[in-house]
Amino acid sequence: MIRNEIFEGERPLYRRSDIEIVDSRFDNGESAIKEGTKIISKGCQFNSKYPFWHCRHLDIRNSFFDEMGRAAIWYSSEIELKDSKVIAPKIFRDASKIKISGCDMNTNETLWDCKDIIIEDTDFIGDYLLFHSEHIMMDGLRLNGNYSFQHCRHVEMRNSTIRSKDAFWNSQDVTLRNCKIDGEYLGWYSRNLTLIDCEIRGTQPLSYASNVTLIGCTMIDTDLAFELSTVNVEVIGSIQSVKNPKSGRILVEGIDQLIMEEGEVNPEDTIITYTKEKVGCSCHEV
Repeated sequence: MIRNEIFEGERPLYRRSDIEIVDSRFDNGESAIKEGTKIISKGCQFNSKYPFWHCRHLDIRNSFFDEMGRAAIWYSSEIELKDSKVIAPKIFRDASKIKISGCDMNTNETLWDCKDIIIEDTDFIGDYLLFHSEHIMMDGLRLNGNYSFQHCRHVEMRNSTIRSKDAFWNSQDVTLRNCKIDGEYLGWYSRNLTLIDCEIRGTQPLSYASNVTLIGCTMIDTDLAFELSTVNVEVIGSIQSVKNPKSGRILVEGIDQLIMEEGEVNPEDTIITYTKEKVGCSCHEV
């Protein structure tokens, strides 16, 4: 066990294994615990960059990654980050078997090119979260940051709140349950995107996508939805406007404005069923 120490310089604990570091600080250096194995960190503060590169079996708890502790965990696997705070950018990259729980994360460009990820009860602030990552499970995520989940694959999210422009672009095989998503241009160019019991807000959602499924969702202040997308949609309430859906079915109480432009789509390829009388619904053909 290492307790109440201050480490500086380059690689002070290089290639160490089976150690527990408690209430210690890492200042003015880099690569402090590079190529370490079976490392436990409790109550530590990381003010130096690249502390955990090429590591395995990391258990990091009640710790703090300061702004200078950037790019902290790269090329590593079997990592648990719990009850910790991060204000450093790019903390995870090219890493696998990651669990993050009970954390407060203010970090841009994080969790890129990672796989096998679990996130629970965690707050994130920052752009480009989880870019190009796969096999992700999230429950109780609260995100405020744009361009999130782009190029992600095999994603399950529950009980989460997402404020993000351009979320889930080019994503594939994604299922969201009981989530609130607020932001422009949701899910463009995605494939196999399923939302169940979700609340959706923002302009032009779910466009240029294939196999979009909504079950028991509400769409609030959403206009120009589903442009050139293939859809299987069951919405509670009405939709402000729908523009040029490519094909499929839409079950909805009402659509305030339905736009079908001649030459863009064939209206017969999309079956729209209204659960209430169409009040104030107009169809524009150009």
